[in-house]
Amino acid sequence: MTDKSQDGCCPYSEIVPFQNFGEVVNPERYQSLPSDWIVALADVVGSTQAISAGNYKAVNTAGAAVIAAVRNALPSVALPFSFGGDGATVAVSRTNAEIVGDVLARTAAWVEDSLGLTMRIAQVPLVAIREAGADVRVARFAASNNVAYAMFAGGGLTWAEVQAKAGMFNMARAAKGMMPNLDGLYCGFAPVKAKHDVILSVIVVPVEDNLSFAGVVSYLLMLLTGTGDGGRPLPEAGPLPSWRGGGLEDALAGVDADRGAIARAADVIRAVTTRLVLTAGIPIGEFRPRRYLQQVVENTDFRKFDDGLRMTVDCTSATADALETCLSIARESGACRFGIHRQGSANLTCYVPSRIRSDHVHFVDGATGGFAAAAAKLKEQRPH
Repeated sequence: MTDKSQDGCCPYSEIVPFQNFGEVVNPERYQSLPSDWIVALADVVGSTQAISAGNYKAVNTAGAAVIAAVRNALPSVALPFSFGGDGATVAVSRTNAEIVGDVLARTAAWVEDSLGLTMRIAQVPLVAIREAGADVRVARFAASNNVAYAMFAGGGLTWAEVQAKAGMFNMARAAKGMMPNLDGLYCGFAPVKAKHDVILSVIVVPVEDNLSFAGVVSYLLMLLTGTGDGGRPLPEAGPLPSWRGGGLEDALAGVDADRGAIARAADVIRAVTTRLVLTAGIPIGEFRPRRYLQQVVENTDFRKFDDGLRMTVDCTSATADALETCLSIARESGACRFGIHRQGSANLTCYVPSRIRSDHVHFVDGATGGFAAAAAKLKEQRPH
């Protein structure tokens, strides 16, 4: 099923995905969404401070929860979405806007009540975005043969985010105890250590419609080809679950965190069992652990485009230096602005509606700062 607009279009599901990520800067790959669509936004307020306090996993879980909850509420509808580390964006037709609004309100309530974080939520009509001179255009990038992720261009998401942070189009959270459906949301993988030297969080945005921006992106991607895997941050054999689980099992289950030693021991036993099964590759029914882990590696969204290039890549310090030098030169020439943050590991948050199917999606972010830290550095820059 597709999310159709009032004019009967199927603007997202019928877009042909591209497989070469370099085409992310090709404007012919993008199509404008119909005017009756809505951009739904959610982000954690004060995420940089929360991450600095060691709550990076909770921040990432909050962002991924938005996507999981919306997907669960509309399981048969193909929707373009983007994970931003401390939040998420989903585009939806006006027909489903009420459902998504309820999901956002419930998710914000769960994030505050269970994770102790405040989530800002908003729904911005595409009409308002276009009246402001921006647009929301969407493409589909096939990260693997299993999944395709939405890429966004046109400046509309950026404009909508600015408006939401200014208090426009905002929504209230739901009442206490109003849980979203978070089935399939998983945060039990252990932090993934850098294979080379660093996990690099990169955000690069164009300065207006500078024609040289595409060349900058192409050069960055070329630099990353030297890593042999394009900077993919996950090991070839796949990530491993933490021995102690993700630490957020109570929150995901919507139960009291103070359940006692026996219940917590059961969580650890489940985590250890999961790790042993995946490590040994022991098939259980139709579930094939090695195939699943390979799909996790293939399906992870380590590079994307939403009004700018966003990447979480594993590279050498020399490559990171070269990337930063290239971006500094490009910024001085007026082609772009950027934010970069270096750390030693990455965090993986997943939405797995079925471990038997191959279309599970995985969101990666730097484990100690990530996109939030890169965005903070981006904000310090001003266009020349």
